[in-house]
Amino acid sequence: MSIKLPKPITDFVEANARLDIDGMMEPFLKDAVFVDNGKRYVGLAEIRRLLVEEAIAVKAIFEPDTAREEDGAVVLEGPAHGDFPGSPLRFTYRFTLLDEAIKTLETRVWK
Repeated sequence: MSIKLPKPITDFVEANARLDIDGMMEPFLKDAVFVDNGKRYVGLAEIRRLLVEEAIAVKAIFEPDTAREEDGAVVLEGPAHGDFPGSPLRFTYRFTLLDEAIKTLETRVWK
């Protein structure tokens, strides 16, 4: 990935590229919130379960091709490919950081 991003986001994206669930979880705060197409997951256990079931299980790898700052958040857009219907699909990932960790992550698939 050639886009310059804050370390927690880079760590998450790079771990996702390896399908490394522990690496994907490492940058999150303990009380982080993950909003996946409008559904909220709060805390590390719920986020891990979501990522195992929705990313790792189908080998979904997100490859951001654009990045911008928007209202204090870092917004990435790009395709995700894997073993799921419609692959690849284009996603938006919106990260909010606190103390060098991911506080919130909101994902949305483009339709």
